[in-house]
Amino acid sequence: MLLILFSSLFSSFVLAILLVRYNNLHSKYSADSDTAGIQKFHANPVPRIGGIPIFLGLSIGLLVAGILNASIEFFYFMLACIPAFSFGLLEDLTKRIGPLPRLLATFVSAALGFYLLQGTINRIDIGWADHLLQSYTLLAFLFTIFAAGGVAHAFNIIDGYNGLSGTIAILTLLALAYVAFKVNDILLMSLCFAMIGAISGFLFLNFPHGLIFAGDGGAYLAGFTIAEISILLIARHPHVSAWFPLLVVIYPAFETVFTIYRRKFLQKRSIGHPDALHLHQIIYKRVVLWMVASKEAKHLTQRNSMTSPYLWVLSSSSVIPAMLFWDHTYVLMAFSVLFILSYIYLYKSIVRFRTPRWIMIDEQKKRNKKLNASFKSKPDSET
Repeated sequence: MLLILFSSLFSSFVLAILLVRYNNLHSKYSADSDTAGIQKFHANPVPRIGGIPIFLGLSIGLLVAGILNASIEFFYFMLACIPAFSFGLLEDLTKRIGPLPRLLATFVSAALGFYLLQGTINRIDIGWADHLLQSYTLLAFLFTIFAAGGVAHAFNIIDGYNGLSGTIAILTLLALAYVAFKVNDILLMSLCFAMIGAISGFLFLNFPHGLIFAGDGGAYLAGFTIAEISILLIARHPHVSAWFPLLVVIYPAFETVFTIYRRKFLQKRSIGHPDALHLHQIIYKRVVLWMVASKEAKHLTQRNSMTSPYLWVLSSSSVIPAMLFWDHTYVLMAFSVLFILSYIYLYKSIVRFRTPRWIMIDEQKKRNKKLNASFKSKPDSET
């Protein structure tokens, strides 16, 4: 596993360095130069083709795993990833591929996984639903590609700040690798470690300085691999609760569901209409107030990166119990409900300006405290 991990990490890291170093050769096509867009929170044009080193790292990791395990399934997995990654990368380069074609591409990837790897969701551990999924293959197929596409798109939605989606993807993959280890599934463990290495190599340059972005290619690739590994885990191991992978990805998944609800029923607009009201965006605006008035590039970049740890903690609050209770369906259900309620409470609190003061990062507040303390420490004659 270490050989798989470090081979994917090293190849991803080296290519990411080369892309950043020679940015002048490809920035015309690859740079995210629109720093004033509604969903833009960076200071300078940045290459958004980080998906390329992630894809290379994953490919090298899977090649090593395939050789070590003498299995063609790793090649099938790589083949299934190509449509989801390719359409995301095309959007990064052309800015002309809409959400629907990218979503359909993930459906194609999931269909390849269904056919090549027997990756199908035929149970959700709810009696009547399991009966339907197991009785009608077409229904199971449609549900599988819808779930895979939804998770892939969800990781693209939360890809807004330095280190955000990449670290959450690694946390998710570590949880999947842990359960794969518990059930002794070498294939799935290898897939997890190959992807962890690929994302880690990219993250060295993405966080905290934001030298390169994952882009849609990287986000859709990470989301699809997580979805496909989750599908294979519950398909290959009946005693793993189907609610385990749901709880592991519940943050990006519920962010997507909540976004659809918010846009469709509260804002009365198209669900595809972009806005800056995702949870990570309102945390940036109303919680991370460090140097909020500064326009300096270094301050904007640092404030960007200071946003991600909040969401890492939020995601961990579902990933950790999922790992602990991976075969206890009702406990996982309870934690899923608890997460949803916590998310809604947090979102409403921030929107209504009722954020607990202790979690806010306010540089001006810190400066005032230091100033007051310095005045109190001086004799009256000096003040």
